[in-house]
Amino acid sequence: MKFDWNPFHKKKQETRSGNSQKELPISDDLSQNIKRLSDEFGDNSEIIIRELNTGMKKDIRVVSIYMDGLVDQTLVNEFILESLKLNHSDFDKNTPKKDVFNELRMNALTLSNVKVINDWDQLVLTILSGSTLVMIDGWNEVLSGETQGWEERAIQEPTSQTVVRGPKDSFTESLKVNVTLIRKRIKNVNLRVETFQIGTVSRTNISIMYMKGIAKDDLIQEVKRRLEKIDTDSIIESGNLEEFIQDHTSTPFPQLVNSERPDAAVGNLLDGRVVILVDGTPFVLIAPATFFQFFQSPEDYYQRADIATLLRLLRFFVFFLSLFAPSIYIALTTYHQEMLPFPLLINLAAQREGVPFPAFVEALIMEVTFEILREAGVRMPRAVGQAVSIVGAIVIGEAAVQAGIISPAMVIVVGITAISSFAVPSFSIAIPARILRFLLMVSAATAGFYGMILLVIMMAAHMNSLRSFGVPYLEPLSPFNLAAQADTFVRLPPKVKQKFTFKRDNTVNTANPLNKEGDSNG
Repeated sequence: MKFDWNPFHKKKQETRSGNSQKELPISDDLSQNIKRLSDEFGDNSEIIIRELNTGMKKDIRVVSIYMDGLVDQTLVNEFILESLKLNHSDFDKNTPKKDVFNELRMNALTLSNVKVINDWDQLVLTILSGSTLVMIDGWNEVLSGETQGWEERAIQEPTSQTVVRGPKDSFTESLKVNVTLIRKRIKNVNLRVETFQIGTVSRTNISIMYMKGIAKDDLIQEVKRRLEKIDTDSIIESGNLEEFIQDHTSTPFPQLVNSERPDAAVGNLLDGRVVILVDGTPFVLIAPATFFQFFQSPEDYYQRADIATLLRLLRFFVFFLSLFAPSIYIALTTYHQEMLPFPLLINLAAQREGVPFPAFVEALIMEVTFEILREAGVRMPRAVGQAVSIVGAIVIGEAAVQAGIISPAMVIVVGITAISSFAVPSFSIAIPARILRFLLMVSAATAGFYGMILLVIMMAAHMNSLRSFGVPYLEPLSPFNLAAQADTFVRLPPKVKQKFTFKRDNTVNTANPLNKEGDSNG
């Protein structure tokens, strides 16, 4: 017998079949509503229900309801409780409750955002969102005032995408703060924000931002469709959301860009992409994504074009170095010794004398050791994490050479590989390189350069088949787009692009005069 252990499973099945629950009305009996709230939340000491009397003879019952810890107590005291305590001399027990309700809505609550709620589920969600409710006896509608006031992390410098020159602020865990960081950079009415709630349990707020008139309507509708299609209990971080909306699951390559930099999000918005913000995480998602986009850094657009081009080409070089260096060494020393200069070959042969393992086993031991040290450095406290990684690598590498287990050349190759993997600006694209590096090592140990070339062809074919929200993953190289080459491997100065009449790539955006420059900030 199969038991349904998930209490939300039945509700989700009803929603899928079209039998969604109807809206639950709010009673006009204040005592009944308070009892219903007590049953709903149980013995929860965080729910604060304060009853007040107002009107000429203090015979109109009013209550304020909020959850302690989620509200700003100052806002509640000054703009709700003090207002409700005022003597409304025009009110008595014969005053129609609708008039009392409207008077409180229009005059008593001095908050900037006051809403009317007439659905019970929305009432409960409003309490859990940090708002304060005001109920009056004899009326079946509730006033809601935004009084959120939980502790939030201050805006700090980015930790994963640092730059030498450029803005030093980063996103936080607050959705409103993140939207504001983008809005203060784009003062344009075409910047649109739409918010969804995803997760039957967590009810996480998720916003999409796009530039109307620049982003393609098909892209915007596709993002909305995928978000509305999500059926899950909770979304805690943008990484959870990424797995639901990505095009392909059986690939190591990332299909969405994640960033904690507001300037990077702004650059992509102006390029016609859609930015997805998740409440509770400082990392936003950017769609669609291409392979070359992961090698662009916001700093490329804050310095001269020639310097930016040099650094971008360097990033491509170190990526391929981190991907191919161990496998090239294995192929050369195992199958293709004739390709090495004779003095170097003699030197490598002398170093490997006495080493009991073939080159592939050497590389595998060192790569696994460096991966362990990398993870240990990340998980340990920051004060000792870097010291453990650096000292551990030096000590273990030196000890392995002295013990005759590893040759000195292999330590150099693996060390260069490890350093190169950190030079790529996006951590998301460095992870596939770490995975594919082991496959290339196996192919090099099996068939030398022939095996490596065969695997590279398979990788290129696989990447060419990938799509990110309908955009080819290797665009603008495949399919080739001449106009977009002005900002792919190199970054041409704006004057040069204007001279040669380079137009902005319209794969992800419309041909709008607003987007004539064509610069994307990573």
